[in-house]
Amino acid sequence: MRTLYDFHGGIHPPENKLPSTTSPIATLPLAPLLHVSMAQHTGNPARPCVAPGDRVERGTLIGRPDGTLSAAVHAPASGTVVSVGPVVQPHPSGLCELTVTLETDGQDRRAAPTPLTDWASRSEDEVRAFLASMGVVGQGGGVFPSHLKLNARALETLVVNGAECEPYITCDDRLMRERAGRIVEGALIAGTLTGAREIVVGIEDNKPEALAAMQAAARGTRMEVVAIPTKYPSGGAKQLIRILTGKKIPHGVRSTAMGVQCFNVGTLYSLAQAVLEGEPVVSRIVTLTGSVARPLNADVPLGTPIDWLMQAVGRTADSDGVLMGGPMMGSRLPALEAGIVKATNCLIATSPALFPPPPLSMPCIRCGDCANACPAELQPMDLYWFARARQFDKARAWQLFDCIECGACNSVCPSAIPLVDYYRFAKSEIWAEEREKQAADRARARHEQRLARIEHEKALKAERLAQKSAAAKAVAEAVATSTTDPGKPPASVPVDSAKKAAIEAAMARAAARKAEAAQTQSGVSAEASANPLPPATPVTAMDPAKKAAIEAAMARAAARKAEAAQTQSGVSAEASANPATPVTAMDPAKKAAIEAAMARAAARRAATEQKESR
Repeated sequence: MRTLYDFHGGIHPPENKLPSTTSPIATLPLAPLLHVSMAQHTGNPARPCVAPGDRVERGTLIGRPDGTLSAAVHAPASGTVVSVGPVVQPHPSGLCELTVTLETDGQDRRAAPTPLTDWASRSEDEVRAFLASMGVVGQGGGVFPSHLKLNARALETLVVNGAECEPYITCDDRLMRERAGRIVEGALIAGTLTGAREIVVGIEDNKPEALAAMQAAARGTRMEVVAIPTKYPSGGAKQLIRILTGKKIPHGVRSTAMGVQCFNVGTLYSLAQAVLEGEPVVSRIVTLTGSVARPLNADVPLGTPIDWLMQAVGRTADSDGVLMGGPMMGSRLPALEAGIVKATNCLIATSPALFPPPPLSMPCIRCGDCANACPAELQPMDLYWFARARQFDKARAWQLFDCIECGACNSVCPSAIPLVDYYRFAKSEIWAEEREKQAADRARARHEQRLARIEHEKALKAERLAQKSAAAKAVAEAVATSTTDPGKPPASVPVDSAKKAAIEAAMARAAARKAEAAQTQSGVSAEASANPLPPATPVTAMDPAKKAAIEAAMARAAARKAEAAQTQSGVSAEASANPATPVTAMDPAKKAAIEAAMARAAARRAATEQKESR
């Protein structure tokens, strides 16, 4: 006899399960259009691998996994791909996701199955990769890819969740009643892959038929099927682990760290179907209940529009909406044209009679009823105040993310405060802040990389400029050496071919300038021989170009001196010819002007005499 434990809190809401459990799992007519979402699991959406116009069969791969945290998606029926694009999803946000829309042909042609019957002789990695390719994910609500949950090693206990504690939902109940053998086979496969020492199935005692069917199917195996007390939310993973093993999973710790892993019965059924029959996940059991004429459970192809299902079971005229999930944790859908996904376990047609409008909320009186009912042992009233005041850091410090949003606090609050809505709001704001912080961190990293790149480019540019400067200096030195000492070859400069070519071009220009200077010097020397100058200060040996410049300057000075002498003699002659004109004292400026005029006159006179002498 297994010892059972209790968890903190919990409530006993009205069950409302009987109407949908009176008939076996049904098969409904196939919808003409199926909207198969690529985002049917936690992680990256699958990548479509079909295009409009493609013909597909039931089980044909239409979406490949995108990375490790992803799973494949397959065609739920045979038909033709109509479109690949965004379609509204069964989510309270009403947002769209990439979706493959199929037009069914009603023939139900199936692709050739690919079972893994020799799975026991395959490596664990091969089996997990096979499950990812078959689209096996958790069907208890989290839709986490199952191949990743099977990564656990040497577990002490594999917990099989058959509690199904939420009101109205009965899909797992009917599945255990009718297909218990396949669930047991899936549990044994999972137990082998994880190396679990024991496998324990927990079923609430309000499901006697399911309990009996599972016990009969597990007889002779190492599985133990246990009836647990009916209390909401005993179907929560941490709560069920606590009941069956006595282990309390602390905040921030995964159950696998304590040697326990939990799988839903629907997940294990899909796992067995994939491995033993080669059947990918293309349908699931869905509870259709509430304000409908025929409440039941049906095996529904994925992508079937919700409004089509509601019409098939006779949604009543007073129904004012549809709730996906149970009344405690479910959400009202804004668009009924969306197709069901792997997480769709229940659809409830709501009406004012079944779900009357909630009363107006009043101020919190801090009665503590919510804390007494919380299965996660939180302080809901404090989390409410933190969320309302937008003090998200404090809400996180008080383990906001341990809240499983079960709604137990909502049910017992005498002030009718929608506490879970505040918690969801706070979580979404924290996630948004984290996304913004991550974006800012990425932007800062990009900016720092840009600055580093700019500094690197500046350093490279400075290095190139330094090399060019050194090369130019070497060229200048080589040119100077060749100019001052023509007989000495220029000093060799260790440069590359481009620099060597530049040096040679500079030397060629220097040689040209030298030749031009020599030619000019020879012309000046010839002119000096034809027009001998008065003796001057001897010129010492110097650079030919400099010597030529000095000689040219001396020639110009001699010419100016001769012109001044001629001007002076002309003025003196003019004064002798006109002796009556008295020369009075004058200011220096006027005297200088007169002397200049006289010098010009003397120059003209000398030029005339020279002409006549010739």
